[in-house]
Parts: sequence; structure tokens; C-alpha cells
Amino acid sequence: MISKIDRKVTRQRRHLRVRRKISGTADCPRLCVYRSNTAIYVQIIDDVAQNTLVSASTLDKSIKTKKSNKEAAKEVGALIAKRALEKNIENVVFDRGGYIYHGVVKELAEAAREGGLKF
Repeated sequence: MISKIDRKVTRQRRHLRVRRKISGTADCPRLCVYRSNTAIYVQIIDDVAQNTLVSASTLDKSIKTKKSNKEAAKEVGALIAKRALEKNIENVVFDRGGYIYHGVVKELAEAAREGGLKF
């Protein structure tokens, strides 16, 4: 009998494998992406101090597109870049959260780069 592959478990394994190598510091925090079926969440995290410095999602009131699509990803990427630059955060390490760098994740990353973040 063939067993079905659980995509959530395989994504979590990829994420843990990447997290062993990537860690955010105060000088260069981690830009972490999580996407669900309904929303996109982004955080800039200092892993040494274990706190979230900046966050944005499609649930914010300033985001017009309330779905989990490419247009919303562009808005969230621009918003996280703007909020990060307000807190003098310019260099980050990109953590795609085990997702493939394609579609929504790619649009979010490009919008954050255009907004002024360097990674």
C-alpha cells in the first residue's frame, strides 16, 4: 500500500534543516516567512535575544489585499521593509520557512529588497 506524503511534515523538516544553519543576530536579524491558505506572515527576529523586532502580515489594517496571493505578498514585503528601516534594520538573513522560493515567497522577497532591505 502506498502511503500519502504529508506536505506539512516535509516542509517542517526542510525548515528545521535550514534553521540549523541560519540564525539571526542583533546586527543581522532573520526575516522569517510563514504562509497559510488565508494569510502571509513575516517577522524580523533576533534569535540571540529571542524576540521579534518587526512584524507584518496580511491581517494588518494598512494592507488592502486580505488574501494570500502575489499582490498581498508585494504589499507585505514593502510594509516589512518600511517598518524595518524605521527601526534602523537594513541587513537581514532571509528564512523562507521551508517553502520553495517561487510565487508568493519570491514576490515578498523582491518587494522587501525593493523597499530597502539587503539580503
